[in-house]
Amino acid sequence: MLPDYKDVLEAAQRLEGHAVKTRLLRSDTIDILTGKTVWFKPECLQKVGAFKYRGAFNRLSAMTVDERAKGVVAFSSGNHAQGVSRAAKELGIQAIIVMPEDAPAVKVAGVRADGAEIIFYDRQTQSREAIAQNIAQEKGCIIVPSYDDAHIIAGQGTTGLEIAHSGLEFDALITCMGGGGLCAGIALAMQTLSPNTQIYGAEPEFYNDHQMSLKTGERVALSNPKHSLCDALMTPTPGILTWQINQSILSDVFSVPDRACLVAMAIAKRELGVQLEPGGAVAMAALLEGHLNRDTNIETICIILSGGNVDPKTAKLADTYLDI
Repeated sequence: MLPDYKDVLEAAQRLEGHAVKTRLLRSDTIDILTGKTVWFKPECLQKVGAFKYRGAFNRLSAMTVDERAKGVVAFSSGNHAQGVSRAAKELGIQAIIVMPEDAPAVKVAGVRADGAEIIFYDRQTQSREAIAQNIAQEKGCIIVPSYDDAHIIAGQGTTGLEIAHSGLEFDALITCMGGGGLCAGIALAMQTLSPNTQIYGAEPEFYNDHQMSLKTGERVALSNPKHSLCDALMTPTPGILTWQINQSILSDVFSVPDRACLVAMAIAKRELGVQLEPGGAVAMAALLEGHLNRDTNIETICIILSGGNVDPKTAKLADTYLDI
């Protein structure tokens, strides 16, 4: 079943005292650069450095005692993996994480630090879903999806609750899109509390499945997309549940090149004092690329900075743009 606003409120109760209520940030320089009044929701400052903790903790904390005893298995390139690992550690649940061999070292280290077992796989030749399913069958674990789950979506929606309760009114909001869970959750909150706020998505240019799906009116699956620095958003098709929510609320979806994400990372570091990963910078990149410039009715904007778990080499590459 699809989650609703009530589920987001219940998620907020479960997360109370656990998730960080990230405070909005702003910069006069960025306002001047964009010609807009911009506020940033820095989920890069959330536990495990990404919004994914919200959904993971909500999903695991909603499990029964018997379900928790079985343990959980999740598949992720990193941020969901870290969210599940941390939530499992806090709740005393055994966790197994299926991660790609090329996952950023910083994310692998984060999972290991929280005590989860890691099973690596090859993105090109193996199915992470199949591996997780086999583990679940063999060990009796419960699978924790990264986005296509009502509890996960509702947990991510607490981000939207905090934005709506900030005391500010927003004409538009831009969020990153991988599987679409964050966007869907935020939409559930904003539709009820701030229905006049237009919701936009942002994706890497080679993983623009939501953009293509919105244009065609149905879920599009990309075939053999090129690699992206935005490892957290390399999802080739929208989720089944998330798409049912997002297709009706999205005003548009923007796609941005990796270079624009690196520039956004540099500006966020210089002007906001936060470290982003490429996938966590796509919404900011879409803004800086001018995708909302044509709409003069949009003056006040909220940008989601969704994650900050960046590989040192990529962070160093982004730093080369600090003089922009």
